[in-house]
Amino acid sequence: MPNFYDYTGIIHSHSAYSFDGRAPIAEILEAAKINGIDFVMLTDHSSLRAREEGFEGWHGDTLLIVGQEIAPRFNHYLAFQIDAPVIIPEDEPDMEPQIYVDEVRSKGGMGFIAHPDHEGTELFHVKHYPWLDWRVTGYTGMGIWDFMTDWQSTLRGYTRSILSFLFPAFFLTGPRKVTLERWDRLNSNAKVVGIGELDNHDTLRRVLGLNLSVFPFAKAFKFMRTHVITERPLVRDHARDIAALLSALRQGRAYVAAEYFRESKGFSFVLTDNSRSATLGDDFILENEACLTAILPATAKIRIIKDGTLIREEIGQYLTGIISEPGVYRAEAYLRVLGKYLPWIFSNPIYVKKA
Repeated sequence: MPNFYDYTGIIHSHSAYSFDGRAPIAEILEAAKINGIDFVMLTDHSSLRAREEGFEGWHGDTLLIVGQEIAPRFNHYLAFQIDAPVIIPEDEPDMEPQIYVDEVRSKGGMGFIAHPDHEGTELFHVKHYPWLDWRVTGYTGMGIWDFMTDWQSTLRGYTRSILSFLFPAFFLTGPRKVTLERWDRLNSNAKVVGIGELDNHDTLRRVLGLNLSVFPFAKAFKFMRTHVITERPLVRDHARDIAALLSALRQGRAYVAAEYFRESKGFSFVLTDNSRSATLGDDFILENEACLTAILPATAKIRIIKDGTLIREEIGQYLTGIISEPGVYRAEAYLRVLGKYLPWIFSNPIYVKKA
């Protein structure tokens, strides 16, 4: 296998440039520095002002990449590599998503369906923002695990909600079953890259007479991360490095991890035969048999999923096995914390095809 470089990133965050955000860019970058984040993909609503005002690029050890969240009432879409924001007219709040998916592509950009199964929370009057139109084509990928979707689903009753607010990592349940099932089905027909979303706004909420920040970025950045794997190291040239990261992400060279309890760097998922190898997002032409290997940086429950079906499960740091059938293979890992297995790592697939 060639050498790979693993970069830890945050996808989907909102600054004060969003109508519902309040954190200045400097605060977000400081939070990234504190948490050792390599890149942040900013997605303010209907705005690329962070780029227009010169923030895109390297800030110390963190690369800021400026994108946009296209956000009508439903069917939110994360767009990157576009030169001008895509605007939803006020008189078309229910614009068909195929229109702006196509517009992003026409601008040379890439896009991801955002928080596809978001339900909000009735207790705290948070609206639901799911993706409804699955007829669309031309998108790069979709969010498979969204921190806000997961966390808000835990807010049932005030006592539980307070505990979940104070200790969110203990309450996360992982990607929704319906989301993973849909992702697996879509991947059986064409590559759909899975990303992790944070969707943090540092929203100020008044609860029981108290003003609470949900969540400060320094805390939020401890949770949902997307790792992007490149074949060459970043070189501190922001234009080249942004292109390299987004190219790898477009290819599916990525995995999603919740890292409050344990960082996931050191994870790998590879398929090899006598002369060839493949990893996340790759196509592999199966000539006879090949060896599939998952390696973790710590002991965990490892699961191998083929075409949406669990085919292997072991506890350890290392799992290997021979495959002889084509299919879409991905890995999951669950970390044991206080006697309970919590969701940790979800990889993009390797696409195995017959010669």
